[in-house]
Amino acid sequence: MKAFLSEDFLLQTETAKRLYFDYAQEMPVIDYHNHLPPDEIAQNKAFRNLTDIWLRGDHYKWRAMRANGVPEKYITGDSDDFTKFRHWAATAPYTMRNPLYHWSHMELRNPFGVKELLNESTAEKIYQQCNEQLPALTTQALLKHFKVDVLCTTDDPVDSLEHHAAIAAHPFGPRVLPTFRPDRAMAVDNPAAFNAFVDQLATVTNNDISSFKAMMEALHQRHTYFHEKGGRLSDHGISTFVFAPATESELENIFVKARKGQPVNDLENEQFKTAVLLQVCGWNHARGWAQQFHAGAIRNNNSRLLQLLGADAGVDSIGDWSNAARMSAFFNELERKDRLAKTIVYNLNPADNEVFATMMGNFQDGTVAGKMQYGSGWWFLDQKDGMEKQMNTLSNMGLLSRFVGMLTDSRSFLSYSRHEYFRRILCNLLGQDVENGELPDDIKWLGKMVQDICYNNAKAYFGF
Repeated sequence: MKAFLSEDFLLQTETAKRLYFDYAQEMPVIDYHNHLPPDEIAQNKAFRNLTDIWLRGDHYKWRAMRANGVPEKYITGDSDDFTKFRHWAATAPYTMRNPLYHWSHMELRNPFGVKELLNESTAEKIYQQCNEQLPALTTQALLKHFKVDVLCTTDDPVDSLEHHAAIAAHPFGPRVLPTFRPDRAMAVDNPAAFNAFVDQLATVTNNDISSFKAMMEALHQRHTYFHEKGGRLSDHGISTFVFAPATESELENIFVKARKGQPVNDLENEQFKTAVLLQVCGWNHARGWAQQFHAGAIRNNNSRLLQLLGADAGVDSIGDWSNAARMSAFFNELERKDRLAKTIVYNLNPADNEVFATMMGNFQDGTVAGKMQYGSGWWFLDQKDGMEKQMNTLSNMGLLSRFVGMLTDSRSFLSYSRHEYFRRILCNLLGQDVENGELPDDIKWLGKMVQDICYNNAKAYFGF
């Protein structure tokens, strides 16, 4: 019987061990999508305690604690930090076979060196042991510790990017670049959020935005600003792909309705989103950017917790919309006009894995290796089973060897353990195939393939 979380964790064959330890383990990290706060990186924040760095904003843990019967007071409420941690520690043993059990113990081992199992009886000792190390584990120190080469934050178009500028002016090693996420520019189905965005956009661009055309001109001005500050990606959180072409007059009418706070119908909502996305994608192509689409989440399901805590409260889940026809039409519209940029699509519903993976194959054009990417396991799927299914689907329907690899998609500076998790799973998949006689024992080529997926492919693809 193997010990839990041994050196060979998840590596079930000798070939897997060779691939991981000789090729994957020491590769640097390009984290091309995360939600880390750039102000905390610029300020080189030191964390107050383990609760501050580990539980604040972590809706994965919040969901587990609620499921374990922990009152909200001890999760996001006004309880003191150690009490919150103690409730998480008491929950940890109940997360066995949930990825949180692996992630949490990996994060305690690296960077803290804690090898004890987390539970209520070990909570105080672990809390103190980690807290003693936190003064040295600032945000910048952690990024260097995890060998981060480049990380891309997720930023609203109206963001000043002042913190990115401060980091660039005082480099500490890893490059921190912005990502253009214009979701609020499409939110005509939420007039309050949409109008707040348009007002902010008018202020930061010094424009009088009284039309859809004027809004898109101002948005393009911000796209240019992001490019000047090093941005090379856009990101789009969508429930489902949309494709509903509209005339200029229809778009202007929808814009006016939304600005008046009037509700738009389903068709108008889809028409507006389609128009904004197509224009942003065209700008991405013109500037050589890559673009990301995160599709499939049904968000803010629990209205009571949404009212209490706001968005990102841990009340989102997997949706079940139909995507294929509209995804095809959307990408085809860009392709036929030669405006299709490098694209990564992340799928949240595993029932649609093959749908998304095969759709990417339709629009490969030979200009860039792996131009259309079926992205890594995302959110509810960034665990062992989800990662294996994503890589098996990509292997069956495309080229795993051209995959740009893993990302954290996280607000936590400790989440870089997920890159180790991913690399071990990747090496184990390939190692099993070799030892089953399904792949040749060409360790040199397989090692190159592993290093490409871990780092080299992303470096070439994004051109940072």
